[in-house]
Amino acid sequence: MGNIKLNLAQLRQNLHKSPELGFQETKTKETIASLLRDFGLEVYEGAGVVGVLRSGSGNHAIGLRADMDALPILEKSTHGYVSKTPGVMHACGHDGHTTMLLGAAQRLSADRNFDGTVIFLFQPNEENGLGARAMLDEGVLQRFPIEEVYAIHNLPGAPLGQVSTRVGLMCSSESLFEIHIHGQGGHASMPQVGRDTITVGSEIVQALQSIVSRKIAPGAGAVVSVTEFTTDGKRNVLPGQAILKGDVRARCTEDRTAIETYMRQISDGIAAAHGVNISVNFWTEFIETVNSEIPTQAVIRAGKAAGCDTIGDRDPMSFSEDFAHFCHEVPGCLLLLGNGLSGTHGQPLHSDTYDFNDALIPIGVEFWVQLVNDRLPANLLYR
Repeated sequence: MGNIKLNLAQLRQNLHKSPELGFQETKTKETIASLLRDFGLEVYEGAGVVGVLRSGSGNHAIGLRADMDALPILEKSTHGYVSKTPGVMHACGHDGHTTMLLGAAQRLSADRNFDGTVIFLFQPNEENGLGARAMLDEGVLQRFPIEEVYAIHNLPGAPLGQVSTRVGLMCSSESLFEIHIHGQGGHASMPQVGRDTITVGSEIVQALQSIVSRKIAPGAGAVVSVTEFTTDGKRNVLPGQAILKGDVRARCTEDRTAIETYMRQISDGIAAAHGVNISVNFWTEFIETVNSEIPTQAVIRAGKAAGCDTIGDRDPMSFSEDFAHFCHEVPGCLLLLGNGLSGTHGQPLHSDTYDFNDALIPIGVEFWVQLVNDRLPANLLYR
C-alpha cells in the first residue's frame, strides 16, 4: 500500500503536538508502526520500531536511522501546532527526522527501484544516549544484519537542504561526572573548626579548568564544564557535604580517558590538602561518532544526486550523537541537513522556540531515496 496519500508536513506537525520523552514514545511508536504496515513493510517492535523493506533478489542490506524522542522543555513557539504536553517539546527536530524517514519508506515501498533490503530503524531516547544501546542490546543487528548504517540530523543556521558530513570524527563524545565531597559542617562564624566543602569544591572547579588548558593538546576540541554545585549549607551553616556535576566532551578515546585520570588526580590532591573525603564518578553515554569512508562517500554522491549543496569535509561538531553506537558496530555515516538560516528554523537546537522546517521534508525524502538507489542499485553489481 505504498501509494496511500500522506501529508508529510501535517504528519510532522501532529508529531510535534504530541511529543514524548525517551523510552516513553508509546504513541509515537504506534503511529510509526501503523504507517509502516500501511506501506507494506514488515514491522517489528521492541525498544524502538524496525521496518523491513525488500526488493529484488539482492542479499545486501543497509540501515537508515531516525530518532523519535523529545526534550523536557516548555515550548514558547507561536505557531499553530505547539506541544500539547506541558514541559515536553520537540526542540531538536526528531519529529522531522522521523517524518523524512517515513516519507522515504513510503516512496521506496511504492517504487521498489532497488535490489536488496532496507532496514528502517526508528530509535528511542537519543537525547540521553541510551536508545541505540537499548536496540543493540535487544539484538537488532543480529536479527536484521546490515552492512552499512546512515542517519540524518538537521542543522539550524545552515542553508536549507545543505548536506554536510566528513570521513572520520563527526561528533564528540559526552561523558558525565559527579564529584562528592565529604567534609565537616559547622558554624559560619568559626570556619576553622570545620572543613567547609564550598571552599574545597571551589578549588576543584578552578582546578578542573586547567585540564583542557594545560594538560590536553591545543586544538583537541575537549571541553570540561561544571554544570551543578549543590551543598547542604544554610544561612549561618557551613556545609559538610557538596556535590559537583558536569559534562565532558572529547574527540578521541585517549583524551576522554586522560580527562578522567586528571580529574581523579586533582580531586585526590585537594582532598589530601584539606583533610576531606572526595569520590569521583565518571561515565560515558555518548561515545565519539566516527564516519566510515565508503558510507560517507555514498552520502556525498547521494547529496549531489538529490540536488543538494553538498560539503564533504565539514569540521567535526562539538555536540554528541547516540548514533555513534550504531557506527561503532557497522560502517556508518551521520550527515547534517541544513534547516534554514532565519526565524524559528535558524534557532539553536534545544531552544524553546526552535522548529523543524517542513520545507526540508521533501529534500530529506529525496536524499534517502537517492542513497538507497546508490547502495542497492537495481540490476547492477553492489558498489
